[in-house]
Amino acid sequence: MRKHLRKYLPDHTAVHDNKWLAPFADTLLHPRLWHLNRHSAAGAVAVGLFCGLIPGPFQMLGAAICALVFRVNLPLALFTTLYTNPLTIVPLYVVAFELGKWVLPGEGEVFVAPPDYAGSLFGWVEALVSWMLQLGKPLAVGLVLLAALLSVAGYLAMRLAYRIYLVRAWRHRTQRRPE
Repeated sequence: MRKHLRKYLPDHTAVHDNKWLAPFADTLLHPRLWHLNRHSAAGAVAVGLFCGLIPGPFQMLGAAICALVFRVNLPLALFTTLYTNPLTIVPLYVVAFELGKWVLPGEGEVFVAPPDYAGSLFGWVEALVSWMLQLGKPLAVGLVLLAALLSVAGYLAMRLAYRIYLVRAWRHRTQRRPE
């Protein structure tokens, strides 16, 4: 698994030699941001799943900031935010809204359709924000709860997957060892 992921992740020297990242070298070149182990991978998945539900184009910015704060694998945190896309965002928001309605009974009884994309991107974002404000508290509470649930589930799943991988690798290594 690590070899497969490392094939796609940039290495430390590539980031160090990038002239655009030079002003941020002290922060971005911290070894824990680029090292891939069970702690940094699980934390990165949790950060990416949590920040993936941030509205608008701020998901990766949020994931990058959280990865810097929590010192988890930066590329994996950014990649994990991609679970939200135009096909999945509306169903996820509906689940978040229903979760919010369950936690806050009596709120958000009217469900209106999301705005269509017609015209400029700025106009669509403005219509989306207006739509979200109509949904109110249940959506806001539901988004935070769903993000937290996905984050915890992703963290535990990644820790379990890494544990299974390590146990198999240890067993394989002991079987290859001459007696």
